[in-house]
Amino acid sequence: MALIRRVDALPTGSEVRRVASAEARRLKRIPPQNAEHGVVRNYLEWLTVLPWIPPPTGSDALPRPDFLTNAKAQLDADHFGLDKVKRRSLEYLAVVRLRTMIAQEAEAEQAKAHEVTLKKTMEDPAVGASADDKREKESAYRALIKVGDIPSTPSTTEGQATRKAAKSIKAPILLFVGPPGTGKTSLGQSIARALGRPFRRIALGGVRDEAEIRGHRRTYVASGPGLLAQALRKAGRTDPVILLDEVDKVGQSNYHGDPSAALLEVLDPEQNVAFNDHYINVPIDLSQVLFICTANSLDTIAPPLLDRCEVIQLSGYTHDEKLHIARRFLLPKQLAQKGLSEPHVQLTEPALPHIVTHYTREAGVRALDRAIGGVVRFKAVEWAAHVDARGLPSSSLLSLTGSDTTIQRGKDGDAGYDAVVEVDDLENILGLSRYDGEERERETKRGVVWGLVVTGMGEGEIMLIESIATPGSGQLKLTGSLGDVIKESAELALSWVKTHTYDLGITNKRALDPLRIPDAAIDLHLHLPAGAQKKDGPSAGVAMICAVVSLLTGKCVPPPQQ
Repeated sequence: MALIRRVDALPTGSEVRRVASAEARRLKRIPPQNAEHGVVRNYLEWLTVLPWIPPPTGSDALPRPDFLTNAKAQLDADHFGLDKVKRRSLEYLAVVRLRTMIAQEAEAEQAKAHEVTLKKTMEDPAVGASADDKREKESAYRALIKVGDIPSTPSTTEGQATRKAAKSIKAPILLFVGPPGTGKTSLGQSIARALGRPFRRIALGGVRDEAEIRGHRRTYVASGPGLLAQALRKAGRTDPVILLDEVDKVGQSNYHGDPSAALLEVLDPEQNVAFNDHYINVPIDLSQVLFICTANSLDTIAPPLLDRCEVIQLSGYTHDEKLHIARRFLLPKQLAQKGLSEPHVQLTEPALPHIVTHYTREAGVRALDRAIGGVVRFKAVEWAAHVDARGLPSSSLLSLTGSDTTIQRGKDGDAGYDAVVEVDDLENILGLSRYDGEERERETKRGVVWGLVVTGMGEGEIMLIESIATPGSGQLKLTGSLGDVIKESAELALSWVKTHTYDLGITNKRALDPLRIPDAAIDLHLHLPAGAQKKDGPSAGVAMICAVVSLLTGKCVPPPQQ
């Protein structure tokens, strides 16, 4: 029976072998018609399919002399920028490689010592010893091997030393925090490829039940192991790279339990040596698993869980980085997905920056990827219509080159296919620009100041802060869907200006309120445009001070430079 053979192949003397053997004997006594037979058999299949023996040292890419060079090249090929994150990833890989080399040297020395012990044991000191004496000595040696006083072979010793050395290499828990679309998930895939290990992703967003992590107990109908045990089964090794995606969106404590509390044991290098899955009910060693967590924000992560992770911040991409990513990664990917090649779509140098600045404004590159995909789809329709109209063979779809006349701009009224995408073509392809790139080119006015604002998850833009004076009684009026914190910043800015009005030359007396000058009392109105957008934050005070001072002194604040 294949199941019994898999039970016999489990590590000798281990707890999983003891539990599996007991369940196998129990399975033989249960009739196949009994419902309990299927439950026990399913449990045995899970026990025997999980990886219990660590792979030997050197089964991945770590022992290669060019490992770090290849790892750096892999990270650079998959991601542009992110220098700090790449450096930290290489630091981890370098430490693991050094400790693996030390483990290999210890294995070699131990194997050599056991070879000497084996040789001495098998030697017969008596001169002229008979064959019966030698056979008796060999039988005694095999008995010692059976009880465990002497290691059987150097290879067995190497495997034990390998597993012991592997357990001493504890992997850190890396937490990538950054806006959406900045490459957190793909970084985990790159690290797995550099290590030569299997990669598995566990989506934790919306997980509300603790049993999703720890598994369901066998007393429940249709129970099964948790997500971690399932990931180990799919990986087939005890040292995969497991990505815990969206760890900041795990459900809070409820009557189903607290998933965040269940992750504490998983992400603690000192405790995950014996992780307890409720269904498996046998300690699972997770110490060799490289856990990589991703999150968009640290605010919703439980403090004990955050304390177990090493936080690595991923900031948004700059304008130049987006241009390089679009040229090197996004455009070739979209061309391949839409069945086109590079000669079919040729974005001019001004066109791509125009897409970045006028159609996308985000920290990552997902919206940019969609915008480029829209351009490629538009040209794919034109090219398909061109092929059908000219009656070109289907082989021409794949055999085009940049010098092919069929993809050049039409001449002399010839309505040929135009592969070049200019800035003027983008409005017809993508529609009107979503963002006004000429916001900073407005005329400088009294009481108007440009400020940098954060509009979303790592996203930002330039926003005007406008101030006007109206006849009144010295009151402050705020509009623009402002939050409580930014309202306090406006009040603080006005108080600071009132305190320094004499130093700024606004009034000729220190105790004079600039808003309540006799016979010239005014109200101050501060407004932040885009009233439909909620605005809040503690960093608007300086910009508001400049706006008020500009209004009261009559001096204009110059706009930000490129």
